[in-house]
Amino acid sequence: MVEAYARIWGYILTQTSAARFGHILDKSEIRDASTVIVLRDRETSPRVLMGQRGANAAFMPNKYVFPGGAVDPGDGKVSLGRSLPDVDAALLAKHSARTSATLAAAAIRELWEETGQILGTPAPWTDAPHGWRGFARSGHRPDASALQFVFRAVTPNGRTRRFDARFFMVEVENLVTDPDDFTNAEDELGHLHWVPLTDARTLDLPFITEIVLAEITSGLHHKGSPHTVPFFRNDDEAHLVTRLGSPSQLGG
Repeated sequence: MVEAYARIWGYILTQTSAARFGHILDKSEIRDASTVIVLRDRETSPRVLMGQRGANAAFMPNKYVFPGGAVDPGDGKVSLGRSLPDVDAALLAKHSARTSATLAAAAIRELWEETGQILGTPAPWTDAPHGWRGFARSGHRPDASALQFVFRAVTPNGRTRRFDARFFMVEVENLVTDPDDFTNAEDELGHLHWVPLTDARTLDLPFITEIVLAEITSGLHHKGSPHTVPFFRNDDEAHLVTRLGSPSQLGG
């Protein structure tokens, strides 16, 4: 599935970049980011939590996305209540200047900010860094033990903003909050709701989100963390996608 999308996206990038963007390709700095896919009812009618970005958003306006965003400075100062599984931490560390714990912390913070949902373990936290104090007031420290690293993608050239995004998946049972209560969410995402995987592609989605959804759908019968993770690098048209954890390269 990923290989097929890689070939499609590779064509789009090579043709569009040369023919339409030319000398105005965006040279902005690539920022590290984390995204969370919360999965519900895996065995019966699987759904994922999504929301819609505002019409005036600088990045992907009006698109339906998973909760997520750029790594903040405070994320690197967080002491996790529970750590990532070893296999996920090892894959996250590949080709990354950020620690695995920082990337996981960013994912948990973004989930909290954009949906009001808490992935945490009960513990006092009196010295939470800036950006984490609201989370700390809930009486929890971030719990990364149920996060699964499932995808990584760099925003293509020519976009107003570029991110090196790590996608995590977690099952709804690991939330300590009511999964239908979004009253504590900030206003960055609207129309927060649980989307059946069978209906998700009817929404206005970023192209990369379609690819991630296809990867998730194809792997629903595999429980536990994957041992290889697709990585859309977008730094070399000849090697558009690789798999972290595997020496082989796809889509070349």
